[in-house]
Amino acid sequence: MLIMSFAFAADAQRRPRTTVKRPAALSAKPKETGSWAVVMDETLSVLRSRPSLFAEAVQRMRRGRKVRILAVAEADGVKFYRVSAPPGYAGWVQADAVFGKFREGDDARLARLIQASSGFEQIELAAAFFEHFPQSQFRPAILLLYGDLLEEAAAKLSKDASSRLSRREMAASAAPLHSYYLNFNMLDRYRKIGIIFLFNPNTRLYHYEGASWRELTEKFPASAEALEAEKRMASLKTKMDRGNAATP
Repeated sequence: MLIMSFAFAADAQRRPRTTVKRPAALSAKPKETGSWAVVMDETLSVLRSRPSLFAEAVQRMRRGRKVRILAVAEADGVKFYRVSAPPGYAGWVQADAVFGKFREGDDARLARLIQASSGFEQIELAAAFFEHFPQSQFRPAILLLYGDLLEEAAAKLSKDASSRLSRREMAASAAPLHSYYLNFNMLDRYRKIGIIFLFNPNTRLYHYEGASWRELTEKFPASAEALEAEKRMASLKTKMDRGNAATP
């Protein structure tokens, strides 16, 4: 009997204990309730059966998923939102995984996440920032960063296209050279979020077409970022003037 009691106690110590704190009064609903939010941080975006980091996972929600907040609870040292996640899902997600206008400071939080990210994820997050926080004070800084990221991406795409497109096939076809490059399949995911790359057939290089830099100079002309954007646009013109350039 003593051995059984000891084993039961040891097992109980190993199990994580979750204390859920809910709003005391039903009449005093948290201000987040009823708001729409968007999943941005996929690292934290597990939809769970109950508000606990140890609860069963329903699914991991992808970036860009819109959810509606139904309730709020705290457990395991974090805040959870009970959300409806169309089509047909509901559960609890860590509040830090979602962003929205309903919560003050989320634009600054997303700006920090963008700066800490890398690769195509960083570009996706910046594009989402423009959509969900159009009036943010951080927009000029993100616009400049976005353009720089896309010009870096253009340089990598240029190398990828040169190594993957078959020169023999292009030479055998009657199609113009620039059409092969502007149909290159690695451009597809950029097109899906509205990004356009120009192509200079003389240098066989892609370049970002500069929409974010133009917005900076037009909407934020007095900002320090606008001065930098003007330099980027002048550099782009020089790059595209090297021979006949193909543009949309």
